[in-house]
Amino acid sequence: MPLDVQEGSVEAGLDALDTPVNTTEGSRVRRIAARVLPPIGAIVILVAIWQALWAAAFWPEFKLPSPAAVWSQIWQLITSGDIAELFWVSVHRAVIGFAISLVIAVPLGLAIANITVVRRGIGPLVSGLQSLPSVAWVPAAILWFGLNDRAIYWVVLLGAVPSIANGLVSGLDQVPPILPRVGKALGAGRFGGIRYILLPAALPGFLGGLKQGWAFSWRSLMAAELIATSPELGEGLGQYLHNGMSLSDISMVFAGIVLIFVVGVGIELLVFRPLENTVLRARGLTTSAR
Repeated sequence: MPLDVQEGSVEAGLDALDTPVNTTEGSRVRRIAARVLPPIGAIVILVAIWQALWAAAFWPEFKLPSPAAVWSQIWQLITSGDIAELFWVSVHRAVIGFAISLVIAVPLGLAIANITVVRRGIGPLVSGLQSLPSVAWVPAAILWFGLNDRAIYWVVLLGAVPSIANGLVSGLDQVPPILPRVGKALGAGRFGGIRYILLPAALPGFLGGLKQGWAFSWRSLMAAELIATSPELGEGLGQYLHNGMSLSDISMVFAGIVLIFVVGVGIELLVFRPLENTVLRARGLTTSAR
C-alpha cells in the first residue's frame, strides 16, 4: 500500500476519534420509551406474579394481601391527603439528616485521605461504623435523647456519615498523584489544591459515596421511625408501617413498604441520576450517561 494512502487512513482514523459520538440518534419519543418502558414492564410483571400468587391462595389473606387491597390503602391516603404528611415528615428528616451528614463527612473524609495519622487511627473506626447496622443505635439514642427528633437525627448521622466519608476517601485514593504535584507546580496552596484539583478529580467516586450515603440515611431513618414511635414525632412512613404491624393489617404494611420504595426510587431518578449524568457528560463520557 502506498505511503500516502496509509497516512490518509491514519488521519481519517484520528478524525473519527475526535468526532463526538452522536447519542441523539432516533426520535425523542423512542429514547424516552427506551428508558420508561423497561421499568414499567418489570413492575407489570412483578404485580402480575403477585396477583397470581394471591389468586392461588398459597398463603392466607392475612399474610399476602392482593395488589388491589394494597392499592386501596394507598388510594385512601391520597384522597384523604394523609400521604402528603407521611412524605413530608420522613423526607424532610432524611434531607436534613443527609445535609448535616455531608457537612461532617466531607472534612472527615479529606482528613482521612490526606493525613496518614488520621487514616491509621480513625479510618478503621469509620469503616467499622459503616458495617454496623444503624438500627443498633436506636435504643441508645432513645435513652440519650428521648423520643424526639434528636434521637432520629443521631441514628441517621451514624448511618450516613461513615458511608459518605469512605466514598470520598475512595474517590481521592483514585486520583492520579501527578495531579496534586501539577497543582503545586502551578502555585496552588493546600486548600486550593483540595478545592480545584482533588475534589473535582474525585467527584465520580464521591458521587457513588453520596448515593450510598443517601441509601444508608434513608434506611437508618426508617429503622428509627419504626422503633422510636411517639405522637410528638409525627407520623412518617416508618410510623405508618409500625401502625400497620400493630393493627395486624398486612395490606397497610405492604402499602407502607411500597411508599418507602417509591421515595427511594424517586430520589435516585430525580436527584442522583441527573447529577451523575451531568458529571459524566462534562467529562466526555456521554455514552455512559443513562
